[in-house]
Amino acid sequence: MDNLTPRLSMGIERIAVLGAGQMGNGIAQVAACAGYEVVMIDIKQDYLDNGLAAIENSLSRVVKKERMIQQDADKAISLISTSTEKTSAADADLVVEAIPEIPELKFSTFGELDLICKPEAILASNTSSISINAIADATNRPDRVIGMHFMNPVPVMKLVEIINGQETSSEVTELVVEASERMGKVPLACNDSPGFISNRILCPMINEAILALEEGVAEPEAIDGIMKLGMNHPIGPLALADLIGLDTILHIMNVLHEGFEGNPKYAPSDLLKNMVSEGKLGRKSGEGFYNYS
Repeated sequence: MDNLTPRLSMGIERIAVLGAGQMGNGIAQVAACAGYEVVMIDIKQDYLDNGLAAIENSLSRVVKKERMIQQDADKAISLISTSTEKTSAADADLVVEAIPEIPELKFSTFGELDLICKPEAILASNTSSISINAIADATNRPDRVIGMHFMNPVPVMKLVEIINGQETSSEVTELVVEASERMGKVPLACNDSPGFISNRILCPMINEAILALEEGVAEPEAIDGIMKLGMNHPIGPLALADLIGLDTILHIMNVLHEGFEGNPKYAPSDLLKNMVSEGKLGRKSGEGFYNYS
């Protein structure tokens, strides 16, 4: 590693989380519970208020289940501040971006963060599909850009998929692994590639289940039941697609299809494309492979 590269000699203590939605507030919660100072940033105060309320509700449930004492929950809340300005990330040692999965929005945001944040700060993305190399290219610190893909719901799921870009330094990877472990997570690393590991395997499986339904091989309940009872999956692939959002599944399949140069095994099914165009997105729209109204 270049001796001129700035180092985080004191490690990570201050974390900025960009985005107060379901993923962002979950990341802020586990970071604060690990004792980090956290600033949660979003474009509207309403979003921040909702995010903070979600954290308080989540911690309240944990206290009721006697997995945490009220004093520790209060301390975690006290470590979280909020802001509508990205400049509030200026003093952060680690910034975790959890904004919508729109490539140009990610790139422009990382370009801004590169100018705002101190030179030694690590810029991490919670992206589930966008290339870390492409995100790093929007900055002048590609060695300090990394993927930190938390699973949903963040407070419950143990995995953090660590995605190394082509120029991510080993020091940055080590620090992010340490931070993930301090948050009570199990960090597992991979290199930048379409869909990384999680979605490269998961989404084609879900797409295959949709193809089986499209071809009339079985009904949704049977497809999901076979995978749950036969493969010990906690949730069937079609119900999982509804939970994730069919638009998100389609987006990731398109990323895979394009990233692997049109390989037909990654082509999204016609049924998936049609359902998304009809607004049947799963739980968030009230209708997907199952009805939630």
